[in-house]
Amino acid sequence: MIVRDYDTAKNTDRRVNSDGWSSVRLLLKDDGMGFSFHITTIHKGAELKMHYQNHLESVYCVSGKGSIEDLDEGKTHEINPGVMYALDKHDRHILRATEEMTMACVFSPPVTGKEVHNEDGAYPLVEETV
Repeated sequence: MIVRDYDTAKNTDRRVNSDGWSSVRLLLKDDGMGFSFHITTIHKGAELKMHYQNHLESVYCVSGKGSIEDLDEGKTHEINPGVMYALDKHDRHILRATEEMTMACVFSPPVTGKEVHNEDGAYPLVEETV
């Protein structure tokens, strides 16, 4: 069984900070679950263009408000507490925060823990070693 406390983890190297966001990675690739789980804060006013080419992601808004724009379909969806979205087609998108947002995020395949977005808005894929 894996048990981790967010308030403890946020003060360790499990917390990753980048432009417009910070993320506490509670489950990582080394945990062997087949996915990673993060609590991510999107800072008020952030506008994050992302395209996870190597990962699928599901996100649940715990608090705050913003929107997500699907760049392929040209649709914008409001994000507020209780809304979930899943990037099931490696969707190109822009996440905007009109208020600070707290998001619970699941990535498959799991991340290792230190990833930040590259110039394409993606996390790199870490190859399996045999």
